[in-house]
Amino acid sequence: MIVRSRTNWLRMLFIWDGSVLKSIVPQLLLMLVISSLAVVSGGRILGTKIPLDTAPFPLVGVSLAIFLGFRNNAAYARFVEARQIWGHMLIAARTLTSQTLHYLPADAALDARGLFVRRLIAFVYALMHQLRHTDPDADLARYLDAGELERLRGKHYQPVALLDSLRQMLAQAVSAQPAPGQLLWMLDAQVNELASAVGGCERISNTPIPYPYGVLVHRTVYLYCFLLPFGLVDAIGPATPLISVFVAYTLFALEAIAQEVSEPFGTDPNCLALHAMSRTIERSLLEQCGQAMPEAIQPCQRYKLD
Repeated sequence: MIVRSRTNWLRMLFIWDGSVLKSIVPQLLLMLVISSLAVVSGGRILGTKIPLDTAPFPLVGVSLAIFLGFRNNAAYARFVEARQIWGHMLIAARTLTSQTLHYLPADAALDARGLFVRRLIAFVYALMHQLRHTDPDADLARYLDAGELERLRGKHYQPVALLDSLRQMLAQAVSAQPAPGQLLWMLDAQVNELASAVGGCERISNTPIPYPYGVLVHRTVYLYCFLLPFGLVDAIGPATPLISVFVAYTLFALEAIAQEVSEPFGTDPNCLALHAMSRTIERSLLEQCGQAMPEAIQPCQRYKLD
């Protein structure tokens, strides 16, 4: 995720880090070449005049804006839902930790309470790595012993396995209490919230925006941009490359942004900062338990927060 402080309007015009411009430079250079050739040739290809004028392009542009708007709205809705899920997971983890600390007797659950929080933090990191398809061993080894880590290696759904172990610990700790039913129901409700977060993340990760939508928008954008110079050359002449590249920048950038935010758990610059959010949950739970916290993750020099 790109995290930058607010800048004035002039600096905003020249921002490079945090912009999708760097990812669409090749397409813009190609547009510059095509539009320059259109000016030099007078709108001809192999000696044949391309009979285009400016009239059809506003009509096509309206349709293209509708397609791009739909895809960007769908992509951003996935991004927002993913961020809300991780926000709810933070709330559920804090609540469950607080309930465990205050509602379970210290003499019976002091040691288990430390293991419980360690497993809860390991669950967060296991979910992050599952969503990003990365190796979780380095993060899990900080909170789990070698035996438990080895058992998890054979699991396809490690976050679910850790939730099962958390629920088992709660059941054993509550069984000796005077009113175990009500207490277990209250604690189990937060575990269910965590399980719902796992399911919500898996739904987003495993159900991308239907592929034909992306293909349709991609083809339409490029066809529109490649034909645009031949429709403008007779009307604006030498200014055709400038206007064509500007229009192409807007359309190419919108498509690139939609592509990035439609996969919120990825590692592109505009995806969610899952590592930083996992560290935030880790720090919050350790502080609740009175333990030392690791440093918060800060944006790098390129303003990217991982």
